[in-house]
Amino acid sequence: MDNAPKLPIGMADAPGRHRRLRDLLNDQKLFLAPGAFDCLGARLVEASGFPALYVTGAGVSISTMGAPDLGAVSFAEMLDRVRRICDVVSIPVIADGDTGYGGPINVIRTVREYERAGVSAIQIEDQEWPKKCGHEPGRVIAPVETMVMRIRAAIETRRDPDFVVIARTDARAGEGLDAAIARAKAYRDAGADVIFVESPQSEAELEQVGRAFPGVPLLANMVEGGKTPILPAEQLQALGFRLAIYPNALTRLFAKAGMEMLASLKETGSSNAMASRMYSHGELWSLFDNATWRALEDRYLRLPAE
Repeated sequence: MDNAPKLPIGMADAPGRHRRLRDLLNDQKLFLAPGAFDCLGARLVEASGFPALYVTGAGVSISTMGAPDLGAVSFAEMLDRVRRICDVVSIPVIADGDTGYGGPINVIRTVREYERAGVSAIQIEDQEWPKKCGHEPGRVIAPVETMVMRIRAAIETRRDPDFVVIARTDARAGEGLDAAIARAKAYRDAGADVIFVESPQSEAELEQVGRAFPGVPLLANMVEGGKTPILPAEQLQALGFRLAIYPNALTRLFAKAGMEMLASLKETGSSNAMASRMYSHGELWSLFDNATWRALEDRYLRLPAE
């Protein structure tokens, strides 16, 4: 049995994954973490050579419920998706943890279960529940003290000191950038490893965030069509950011490409016109270790009966 092919899943305990993320954050060079909402997107991100990926709550909401990011996805639904994604990639996984899903006990459970699932970083935000997308109106911001509680509970719960806690503030929209920065400083003082000021509305505002946190790992959220301008990685790095996430770039591309393929299929009665833009059957299965799975199956089929 020692020569059995290694299963291409079960990577939740991939060694050194948390440490690799810490090293990335400690480096002065900005790195990119594209978003994924399922195993296909996650495998594409890793196969493309990115050093980390981001599990997008909005993408999970759209793909799980067919609903926008309005706080309808439950903790259990998010955890299930996170666990599956961590099992099919070996790169660090940064996961949206919304508000922690309740009071201190909920935050503790969320962090414990995310870390057990293989997540290397959790993002927790200062909205009240039900939370909303950071580039949509209607967000209600929790008191600073509530968010500080969430951060402290997360920090004290993690087992691996390399497990990263990201503090996000959504105060820019309702309270202004200065208030958002003040909140973010309080969250950093509470122990947050990475600061995420959501939806700065100009390059000047991004620059202001960078100046406010010299030497602190900062996250930039690049949302196509959102409130924050999409800047090149080199420019974000020069402004002081250490990490840029692209939560739903794949989601938007999948949706538009899918509509284009279906329109072509409806018009022509065949998928041939779009074939060059698709993986073939074999290519898609190879992306998910078909040869390894088949070898494992064949091994047990050939075992002699007892």
